[in-house]
Amino acid sequence: MTDRPSTARWLTQEEKDLAIARIKSERVGVTEVLEKFSWKLARRGIFSPVTAGTAVIFLFTNITVQGLAFFAPTIVRTIYPDASVVQQQLRTVPPYIVGTFCTVAMSFYSTVIDRRNVFINMSQLPVITGYIMFLATTNPYVRYAGTFLICAGTFANGALSNAQVSANLVTDTARASGIGFNVMLGNIGGLISTWCFLPFDGPNYPIGNGLNLASCSSIFLLTIVLHVYMKWSNKRRERIDVSQALAGHSVEEIRDMDWKHPGFLWRP
Repeated sequence: MTDRPSTARWLTQEEKDLAIARIKSERVGVTEVLEKFSWKLARRGIFSPVTAGTAVIFLFTNITVQGLAFFAPTIVRTIYPDASVVQQQLRTVPPYIVGTFCTVAMSFYSTVIDRRNVFINMSQLPVITGYIMFLATTNPYVRYAGTFLICAGTFANGALSNAQVSANLVTDTARASGIGFNVMLGNIGGLISTWCFLPFDGPNYPIGNGLNLASCSSIFLLTIVLHVYMKWSNKRRERIDVSQALAGHSVEEIRDMDWKHPGFLWRP
């Protein structure tokens, strides 16, 4: 696989030039398509405020996702107590199919309008509704319907959170480290979730489901805070004289600024 347009043998020279020009136009302060690894750029990716905020959102997302994976078989078992284990597991599949469809649909429309944060925010409404259904009733059919709502909203965050991190960093090195940090923190959410559904809390698990409701509610609020921050920061950056701010800096220093480049604007 090629790592840059200039080495893609299946492209004509005109197509290579166009691809290179597009990449450079999307990356503020970058003069090369494929930069060398830099620890400074790696740190830029990890310590970006948008990366940090999105990673916390992904942590809460994984608490919700893993919590559903734990609780869904319990719901199905109460509806079909005489079915075999295999049959019970198969009946947990339909909500995941709905979740897959919604993930593809939200990812597609997110790409079309070039927005991610609003989809992460709005997707939490069905998830919150689903966990309220888990807590408000012990009716297994109502709870089973709730699993569809949760899957419809929560699974898309896996794609959207990584996309948001990538869209708000400039260089490949920063993006790689930022996405890696996002995934790492997200997996910690899965670890937290395994200790939320404890035997003494069964069979309704109010503590575990309550924590999941708190997690998706926190995502809803955090995305609003993150959106307000990005809008506020962009207005402040738009008032900066970019030429004056970059005066005296070398090409390498400008490249290493990444999201701190005065001409960079957040993309919510």
